[in-house]
Amino acid sequence: MKKTGIKIVFFYVLFLFVATSCVGTKINKNKVILTNVPSKTENLDSINSSNTPKLFELSPEGNKWVDSLYNAMTLEEKLGQLFMVAAYSNKDTVHFNAIDKLIQENKIGGLIFFQGGPVRQVKLINRFQSKSKIPLFIGNDAEWGLNMRLDSTSRYPWNMTLGAIQDMKLLEKVGVQMGKQSKRLGLQFNFAPVLDINTNPRNPIIGFRSFGEDKFKVTERAIALMKGVQSQGIFSTGKHFPGHGDTEIDSHKGLPTINFSKERLEQVEFYPYKKMFHEGLSSVMVAHLNVPSLEIRPNFPSSISYNVVTNILQKELGFKGLIFTDALNMKSVSNFKLPGEINFEAFMAGNDVLLFPENVPIAIEKFKLAYSANLFSAERLAFSVKKILKFKYKAGLNSYKPIATDNLYNDLNSSENDALQYELYENAVTVLKNTAFVLPIKSLDKQKIAYVKIGDDNNDAFVSTLKKYTEVTVIADTNLDSLQVKLQPFTTVIIGYHKSDVAFKNEDLKSNELFKINFLAKNNNVILDVFAKPYSLLPFANFDAIEGMVVSYQNSAIAQVVSAELIFGAIEAKGKLPVSINSSFKVNDGLVTEKLNRLGFTTPENVGMNSTILSKIDGIANKAINAKMTPGIQVLVARNGKVIYQKSFGHHTYDKTLKVQNSDIYDVASLTKILATLPNVMLQYDQQKINLETTLGSMCPIFKDSNKQNINFKDLLSHYAGLAAGIPFYKAAIDKSKSSETYFRKIPDSQFSKQLGDSLFIRNDFSDTIMKMIVKSKVSLKKEYKYSDLTFMILKDYLEKTTGKTLDVLIQENFYRSLGMNNSSFNPLAKFDKNRIPPTETDTYFRRQLLQGYVNDLSAALEGGVSGHAGVFSNAMDVAKIMELYLQKGSYGNQRYFSEKTFEDFNTCYFCAAGNRRGVGFDKPQLGIEGPTCGCASMTSFGHTGYTGTMAWADPETKIVYVFLSNRTFPIAAENRLSKENIREDIQKVIYEAIVN
Repeated sequence: MKKTGIKIVFFYVLFLFVATSCVGTKINKNKVILTNVPSKTENLDSINSSNTPKLFELSPEGNKWVDSLYNAMTLEEKLGQLFMVAAYSNKDTVHFNAIDKLIQENKIGGLIFFQGGPVRQVKLINRFQSKSKIPLFIGNDAEWGLNMRLDSTSRYPWNMTLGAIQDMKLLEKVGVQMGKQSKRLGLQFNFAPVLDINTNPRNPIIGFRSFGEDKFKVTERAIALMKGVQSQGIFSTGKHFPGHGDTEIDSHKGLPTINFSKERLEQVEFYPYKKMFHEGLSSVMVAHLNVPSLEIRPNFPSSISYNVVTNILQKELGFKGLIFTDALNMKSVSNFKLPGEINFEAFMAGNDVLLFPENVPIAIEKFKLAYSANLFSAERLAFSVKKILKFKYKAGLNSYKPIATDNLYNDLNSSENDALQYELYENAVTVLKNTAFVLPIKSLDKQKIAYVKIGDDNNDAFVSTLKKYTEVTVIADTNLDSLQVKLQPFTTVIIGYHKSDVAFKNEDLKSNELFKINFLAKNNNVILDVFAKPYSLLPFANFDAIEGMVVSYQNSAIAQVVSAELIFGAIEAKGKLPVSINSSFKVNDGLVTEKLNRLGFTTPENVGMNSTILSKIDGIANKAINAKMTPGIQVLVARNGKVIYQKSFGHHTYDKTLKVQNSDIYDVASLTKILATLPNVMLQYDQQKINLETTLGSMCPIFKDSNKQNINFKDLLSHYAGLAAGIPFYKAAIDKSKSSETYFRKIPDSQFSKQLGDSLFIRNDFSDTIMKMIVKSKVSLKKEYKYSDLTFMILKDYLEKTTGKTLDVLIQENFYRSLGMNNSSFNPLAKFDKNRIPPTETDTYFRRQLLQGYVNDLSAALEGGVSGHAGVFSNAMDVAKIMELYLQKGSYGNQRYFSEKTFEDFNTCYFCAAGNRRGVGFDKPQLGIEGPTCGCASMTSFGHTGYTGTMAWADPETKIVYVFLSNRTFPIAAENRLSKENIREDIQKVIYEAIVN
């Protein structure tokens, strides 16, 4: 030892001379600490290891490549392999040229890339690899995906969010995706996963980067992630050894201290490493920590401790993979010694790769001096360099090929990424409180819901998704008393705590935010949804006043969508808390909530469809708009109870003033038949008040002794009763009103309260006149299919006379309110802003005005906008709900509306053999060439189309719901080019082509 000490003192004298002469910089008078390591390296290969042996074995060809390459290398080339330098693709040519120089002159062995973009980085990798005689290692910190460092790339949830997931197959899928993307970018190393067990909630640098505070759960998730990454040929790096989970100092800024005994470290902090070594972890990153129980020298960083890196990590734990230092520019270690000096210390401690060294030329000179002074042996150098070369061979760098930039962005941002994100958040979001089963929200017809935002980040996806389930009113007021007054009418208040989803951003509750939540919780029935790390809840003394509490972990758009789904029961809660929240909640707390069969949201891939093919819908919709077949369109596609495509195109009118929004409300025309009249008729059928053989004369006394009295219910709804297609009721009204105000008024009164348009009202009893005209109309004696609006006008009269309520009231009470169809209504101007309603036509014949919010159909208008065949205004989301109700055969939101048998009876084509494709009220696919569908929907499918350019269709076999809404009749209902060009059918065809399984 005395001889070694003399050598080192001699070396430092030489080093100071070299440093001053090489760079001409001022040298600080740091205290010299003698390196307490042997000058010769022991044969660590002979040490028993728990590693999976195959990971570190090479074929004879591989060993030959390593040996021949090593034997041909100069000392400078060997030393250069130890250094992995920081590179940035967002910097300028000065930086790029400096890297070139390090590669060409100092023969560095690798690069760790930091900030930049994927295309720029790939171009630089190709450039730098072309200049290196020996292929370079390329690595990235990609703990939550490439987006940790690179723009225009996918970001996966933080480890703490993943820590809430119980299905390890999902974490392995994350690893696979990370591995694929790393491979595509030309990386060999992903410096992840983080193995730190975050037992200190105030940890400033680990925190959300940890899988949690339980060693078993951390290990289980880290192994799953690692297996996924390494299955793609990318090396994983476990960090930060010996354990950074219980620190209160950021090691980028200072040297943290770990005051645990070695026994405690072995039991807790080392646990993940031991298990992962057995599972084949490729490499380990050693942290800069002060651990007195492992290193007797005071404040001596673990990364340069021979006892930590060699004695413990390699000898005691038997690790044979690559060992990286943490970044050597970090203040916890860079302040400790001179530039270049720390690199040598790290190498002598037993590290193989020196990450982010600050001055490579000086460091290499130091190494060369040390080598010449026999401070380390050729065997020690060969031990690390050959290990590095073995990993390069394993990575395929012996036959390196430049990385293609073609389609790089799309490859890194495939549809699989979003699909996986939905799965992850569906399994992570955690319910911690559910007093009186406030979650999920049921009985929407009895609820009045408000939303209050707390926090300073975006909440758009959360609010918009909440509103897709029912009416949710956003309430805001800076004065708490005024806010509470506004909240008085509401049965439930949803509080969203939204904090920035940017890494390392402070998510802690401010005192005023905490006070506000507690105030609202004491005075209202509250559901609190926290879009932040669980540690943000630490300031709460208790949660007694909160009825429902959800932890969503992050404020990403997908987290917001999934959380809204959970609140309304489209998904069940599955997540478990990965950390403790004071004494209120412990690790693994998490309640399971009930899943209601309401529509949810996801990506096409998660329901067996191809999003690329589905995107062709955009082109067809835009084609229709550009050709002026219609000014605007809404399209929605759902499968297996999940909305996978919802988009709006174009504008309300051709002047392009207002863009169509998903929330806008269209006149759906004949879809009214199956959206309003038919469901109420099915209730009557389900209650056995009518059956398929019930005659019209017995249903409606007005038809007794008429030519229609013996028409039965089945024939009537199958358009097989011989009724006229329609009757021009408006002509009779106009003819009788030419010289008088028999039927119309400009100002309403008690007898003229039904409105047809602006300043136009019709006599309240004109509906009776309509029914009398229908009774007197002719009936065809020929038994054939003939579509007729009269059928549903008759049914409307039947329903209203039977129940004593008007159809618009019936549909709201029986269906719309409980279904959450809060955007659906007859006569929408009484409820909705006019600017949400695209106009349908400029009526130049009857009402002589722009029809916006007034039903387009003239017969329906004469009934005051409420008719059995037309009059409903709705949007694609609401239409999808009732179509899903049909698809689920009478059930939605775990509420049974009518029996499965009732649905099957109505969805049966009774006269297909006679050439009539219709079901009982439903339209069905064509029997020949022409018809309402693309010809690709199953024969069990059903739906309807509408005059204004609408379509709603559902298929029980494929579980697909398709909704198309437009105002193709604007500005005048001329040639129906939308129909002639098969726009609706072509979109439906694309939907079926997108089915993968």
